[in-house]
Amino acid sequence: MMHHYTVGMASRGKTEAVTVDAEDALIAALKVKCRHPDAAITYVRKRNSRGDLRHPHHEVGEARA
Repeated sequence: MMHHYTVGMASRGKTEAVTVDAEDALIAALKVKCRHPDAAITYVRKRNSRGDLRHPHHEVGEARA
């Protein structure tokens, strides 16, 4: 069963959060780490459906500006 997780990361002095579809929190963190190897994972949590829909995060596949 897939869930939506929000993964926080810090890279080059900037913090960012992305949304990932994964089976559990560890897999979500590993997907982000694979995509951004220089980033430090700061947190992983299940997506807050109310707050995260009002203020959406980037998807893991989206390009960073």
